[in-house]
Amino acid sequence: MAGDALIELRGVNKHYGKLHVLQDIDLTVGRGEVVVVIGPSGSGKSTLCRAINRLETVESGIIKLDGKPLPEEGRALAQLRAEVGMVFQSFNLFAHKTVLANIMLAPVKVRKKKKDEAARRARELLERVGLASQADKYPAQLSGGQQQRVAIARALAMDPKALLFDEPTSALDPEMINEVLEVMRQLARDGMTMVVVTHEMGFARSAANRVVFMADGRIVEDRTPEEFFTAPRSERAKDFLSKILKH
Repeated sequence: MAGDALIELRGVNKHYGKLHVLQDIDLTVGRGEVVVVIGPSGSGKSTLCRAINRLETVESGIIKLDGKPLPEEGRALAQLRAEVGMVFQSFNLFAHKTVLANIMLAPVKVRKKKKDEAARRARELLERVGLASQADKYPAQLSGGQQQRVAIARALAMDPKALLFDEPTSALDPEMINEVLEVMRQLARDGMTMVVVTHEMGFARSAANRVVFMADGRIVEDRTPEEFFTAPRSERAKDFLSKILKH
């Protein structure tokens, strides 16, 4: 797999003050792989996810994307962010722009696409996330689930090599969660490389190639969903699963 590693972390460390939030993290994500990161709150999952496209800086270790180390800053960093799409807990859409304009913005500004081409692609992507009829609305006119699907379409508009999802459904009402997860499942089936931080165990079970379980800033287990959910090796994972799967 390592030969076709798209995302690679080696010996990555990060502190917030005295808190060691990422401790010697080693992780490889192969092209086309879906890796779901789970674990208790405060385990470092979101920090890990944000470090991959350098929204969080790290103190030591190497992070590579497609074989190249992450750039520190400036234009090279902006280019990297174009290669790795990110979908957050909050949708971060521009309120004063239509859905279509939200999706077109980065391809026109960053990728220098022509407006009509960007608009055509944006409409295709809206179709893909099931929102073709909402192109001319503003974010406030949409439900949370619809806004998050627009955010996914916006990330896809850059034709990224990988997508990072940081708890994409945790701000949504329960009835909207599935419409977002369904779009993500479809992306997984289409072969998109994805790193997904989530509390949705059903998604982890059904869509992940690997489950990475984190606790206290470390990766405790990194296994197939089948192995992890049926026979977790560590006490931390057993404890975590027993609390979650009771509900």
